[in-house]
Amino acid sequence: MRDRPRRTGARLPSPGLPLPTEPAFWRSPVRGVRFTAVLGLVLLVGMPLLFVTGLLSYAAYNPDLAAVNDKTPGKGWLGFYLFDWPTGPHWLYRLTQGVHVTLGIVIVPVLLAKLWSVIPKLFTLPPVRSAAHALERLSLMLLVGGALFECVTGLLNIQLEYLFPGSFYPLHFYGAWVFFAAFLAHTCLKLPRALRVLRHGLPTGESDELASSRPAPPTVSRRGALAVVGAGSLLLLVTSAGRSFDGGLRRTALLTPRGGAEPGQGPNGFQINKTAAKVGIVPAATGERWRLTVVGPAGEIRLSRADLLDMQQHSAALPIACVEGWSTSDQWWRGVPLRDLAALAGFPDGPPGVLVESLQRSGPFRRVALRDNQVRDPRSLLALGVNGEPLSPDHGYPARVIVPAAPGVMNTKWVNRLTFGEL
Repeated sequence: MRDRPRRTGARLPSPGLPLPTEPAFWRSPVRGVRFTAVLGLVLLVGMPLLFVTGLLSYAAYNPDLAAVNDKTPGKGWLGFYLFDWPTGPHWLYRLTQGVHVTLGIVIVPVLLAKLWSVIPKLFTLPPVRSAAHALERLSLMLLVGGALFECVTGLLNIQLEYLFPGSFYPLHFYGAWVFFAAFLAHTCLKLPRALRVLRHGLPTGESDELASSRPAPPTVSRRGALAVVGAGSLLLLVTSAGRSFDGGLRRTALLTPRGGAEPGQGPNGFQINKTAAKVGIVPAATGERWRLTVVGPAGEIRLSRADLLDMQQHSAALPIACVEGWSTSDQWWRGVPLRDLAALAGFPDGPPGVLVESLQRSGPFRRVALRDNQVRDPRSLLALGVNGEPLSPDHGYPARVIVPAAPGVMNTKWVNRLTFGEL
């Protein structure tokens, strides 16, 4: 019996795929310390600006004035920087919060690219080599976790989606402090070497610990990869920044809920955050029986809309700027100055402040406190009309507060009570 011919070229068992803990797993030729250093320097400029504008946004609510304004109780010494929020320039909050939200969106591709560039380091073994290395790993964990948490909660807030447990305000506030503490620690550890690498390259004989030991064939250069990241940020800028402007630019804000067409036509045809129907304001509550109650040392005074229209009217050109980053251009508001109502309540020289209450029965910011400087500013109005016409129901008819440089939610709509003095 003849032997069967032996088969040649039979496949040998292929070795198993490398694990993420093995250098051979990471094969991108783009990774390298110089690539990471460039991204890190961009974040070194952007992240502190993002943090500072976020703190300014919190200060704009005057959380140390009254409990109704403080959405982060128990902040303790983390509120050390709080100050009396000014009323000028009148576009201040529009600028600071517009920068904060726009920058937070634009910086996302840079942040993701930076995390991608260093992800092999997260899998190196052993995970801890010394006490110093353990501290570095801890700061890195807080840095990555804090950055992702802040981005996710911030982006969800912009889209008015609250999928996370708890209130956005304390979550975002405390998350920002955790992230920035880790960011400072990481910067102190890594910045000197990043600057040396960008200026002089790697020292002779020193290997690039982020470069692949077995790189795959390149499909894009490192400069090309940086260009892709920059193009992604530019695209996000173009499709989000327009929500801070009116007209054609707003229609480019495809990624934000305040993009697209203006809400209706005419004098009241500009952006709003919540409609009267959404918060349960019915016509019967704002009709002929509506009265504004003004409280102070002079007692309790009840005024109809007709009574308010008979008082001296003033005008002010002010924007609406919201925490989600959208804003309108200046609108011409007309109504009774808050300082005149304070005088009627028994404070001829201006009160310590005022508690503003709305017909809105539920939801945050149906009650807000304003500082004395906000009451005294001649541009601070109990507005009865806008752009030459009475307020629409969605813009706060029969009366709303409008204050220069204040967050939109502090400009209470459907006002029915003003308590001047003790807050």
